[in-house]
Amino acid sequence: MKILVCGRNGQVAQALEHALTGLGEVHLLGREQLDQAHPERLRATLRQLAPDLLINAAAHTAVDQAESEPELAFAINAESPRVLAEEAARLGAPLIHYSTDYVFDGNKAEPYNEDDATGPLGVYGRSKLAGEQAIRAVGGKHLILRTSWVYSQHGRNFLLTMQRLLQERPQLKVVADQIGAPTWAATIAASTRALIERWHDDQAGAWGTYHLTAQGETSWFGFAQAIGEQLKARGLPCAELLPIPSSEYPTPARRPLNSRLDCSRLAREWQVSQPHWHEALIDCMK
Repeated sequence: MKILVCGRNGQVAQALEHALTGLGEVHLLGREQLDQAHPERLRATLRQLAPDLLINAAAHTAVDQAESEPELAFAINAESPRVLAEEAARLGAPLIHYSTDYVFDGNKAEPYNEDDATGPLGVYGRSKLAGEQAIRAVGGKHLILRTSWVYSQHGRNFLLTMQRLLQERPQLKVVADQIGAPTWAATIAASTRALIERWHDDQAGAWGTYHLTAQGETSWFGFAQAIGEQLKARGLPCAELLPIPSSEYPTPARRPLNSRLDCSRLAREWQVSQPHWHEALIDCMK
């Protein structure tokens, strides 16, 4: 089986490189080979490689930066997924694409399920939603996996920022009124492998849109506290943490206050579930 992974330098793609070992011939392509800022240029490379499975782990994820460069965000997050879906359908290959909790406005009191109305608050969320819609419009076998609060020991993310700041400063203020599930990139990669194995063994569930996050929930403040606990357990310095509302930490892009996603459909349809966020964080920091 030939597997093509787009977004080689991203957190999820790097985790996939390890998770997919032994499944087949894995090709990880980055911007040099697949420049998703210019979607139509992707076709020639995709047709040359002719993969049996296509995984799109590439995205414009700079949420605040997207507000000032919407054309680039939509090119990468909306137009490129359309091209990938078209080429996957032409090849008869499934497409696995990662999306985000930012397609919702965060006003719901309960966790969001896949059928809830969307309502993104900014350019990033709108571009990711447009990518979902483009894939569905093309049709073909596809899995759109919405996740949230992704972190790892690579790249730029909340975990790495907190590890540094908690050791550098005596005191740190962190937003406490945004709720979600921190999700380790390795968790996403392991679940992706499980989905591929079920498809390959003719045990696939229904194709479509699913939620894939770690179990449980916390705030950014609670996430920071958990990181701090692990630092203290190692005898490392840790700043005093102070909870603040989102209003005290203004950003160019609005964030959803509720980023909780109900993942029961994925467990029911594909028999794939995820660990609790706190357990995964401990494993990651080890």
